[in-house]
Amino acid sequence: MIMNWYALYTKPRWEKKVAENLARNGFESYCPLNKVLHQWHDRKKWILEPLFSSYVFVQTEENRHPDLMRTAGVVNLVYWLRKPAVIRQEEVDAIKRFTGQYPNVQLEKTMVNLNDRVRVVKGPLITQEGDVIAVNTRTVKIALPSLGYIMVAEVEKQNIEIVTTSGAITYQTLR
Repeated sequence: MIMNWYALYTKPRWEKKVAENLARNGFESYCPLNKVLHQWHDRKKWILEPLFSSYVFVQTEENRHPDLMRTAGVVNLVYWLRKPAVIRQEEVDAIKRFTGQYPNVQLEKTMVNLNDRVRVVKGPLITQEGDVIAVNTRTVKIALPSLGYIMVAEVEKQNIEIVTTSGAITYQTLR
């Protein structure tokens, strides 16, 4: 059987518990955690919060979906066009690299529009291609289309190249 990554919708604030329950049941799961600085009136502390609220990723065969649904805290699989949404391995790997490199990652929900196609040539997202939503002084917003989210991080402009399609593919480094 083919192993694919799927997104699971969880009960609110159950992301870490669901990931633990899935691991106990023999599933490979991934709950992206975001390192966030919280401040109380008397102290500051870095804590790990789920990056995607109420979502956990799981890698499994399609015939094991009923077992997923019996896991405590799981509400449903995420569907796309009436089928369980398959998340590409490259996107899961990119999220792992991204969250490993940058603290306090922010997500912005977006409807993905096709703009400039870019490839990252250096840094944690190296070789990843995506659609640029905005390029500011140092911040580049790159959309990971099948997730429907934008991950935002400061990326040096010299680490991005534009991929254009006019007959042949050419690469142009931003300066």
